[in-house]
Amino acid sequence: MAGGHLNRILCAADPAGSVSAIERMLAAADTHDVDAIALLGDLGERRGERTNGYSAFFRALARANRPVFWVPGADDVPFEAYLREAFHIETAFPSLRGVHGTAVATAGGVLFAGFGGEVTDDPGQHRDEFDRLSYPRWAAEYRLKVLGEFDYNELVMLFWTAPAHKGLELPGSEVVAELIGTYRPRLAVCGGERNVATLGRSITVAQGSLRAGHHAVADLRKRAAELHEL
Repeated sequence: MAGGHLNRILCAADPAGSVSAIERMLAAADTHDVDAIALLGDLGERRGERTNGYSAFFRALARANRPVFWVPGADDVPFEAYLREAFHIETAFPSLRGVHGTAVATAGGVLFAGFGGEVTDDPGQHRDEFDRLSYPRWAAEYRLKVLGEFDYNELVMLFWTAPAHKGLELPGSEVVAELIGTYRPRLAVCGGERNVATLGRSITVAQGSLRAGHHAVADLRKRAAELHEL
């Protein structure tokens, strides 16, 4: 992916198909002069019991004027609808990239990777990509093995599921915490209760809901992040 070193990252989540929320996010990206955006689902607009409205969301996101990396949320189902729209937008705009179960390297040596949907700690949990995007722990562990194939200077990881944080008594997934501990990203953008914390050598950011005006700005060089409101 083209571009210089990415240092300042705007972190956001839960646009739920709202074009106005995306427009406010992009204005905040300009205000904070960030180099890239890390976005967590839920991405699409809810229509009844399904999330299948992504076109307006992706069209708004295409005006970002900077790289955007994202993972879907638990309500981004059926997954096939999300994948179809993501394929089209990524083909038209190479600076927009989903990183669910994969990784994208930037020219500046920053690697973005992640895993969307709900990650459960139960290895016997069935994978669900139709009623609720949900995966057993082994699925995330297996897909993220791809990180071993990359050379990078810094790593940014995105998880819709919050990591467990025993030191702060924050509830979450043990396996997400283990994945952060294993790969030691400079920054982990996560779901969960709004906070900025450290987990091992990583800064973790749970920025809250974009629809409520919440976002965060992380500085990779300073290993720090701040919570903001629109």
